[in-house]
Amino acid sequence: MPSEPRPDGTDGGFVTAETAVLLPVLVALMAVLVWGVLVGAAQIRCVDAAREGARAAARGDPPGQVLAAARAAAPQGAVVEVSEHGADVRVVVSARSNGPGTLGGLLSLQVSGSASALREAPSQPLGGKAGGR
Repeated sequence: MPSEPRPDGTDGGFVTAETAVLLPVLVALMAVLVWGVLVGAAQIRCVDAAREGARAAARGDPPGQVLAAARAAAPQGAVVEVSEHGADVRVVVSARSNGPGTLGGLLSLQVSGSASALREAPSQPLGGKAGGR
């Protein structure tokens, strides 16, 4: 049975009760949105790190520099894998993106990014043919 309106015009605490129920839902929604942004940022960093590593490998940088370039752009704790297939170099960067707060470990997701590049041909000396006339 619906409650009768009060003669003094007050709501009898209904707004307070509704706010008490709605506030935890809004906090949970905000936490999920923050978590989504963190996962998206980690994904973008993995893709960027893979591109940096592939560029370095395509230039012919030593393997240590390729790994260092990829790790510098990657999220903390990321795993970098470099593989070569002929002239093609592929770099895969993967990391675990933890959620916010104390439930971060339970809400973690694995994100990764990969990039491929062809090795550049060694450049010719600026003077043209070696040995001259």
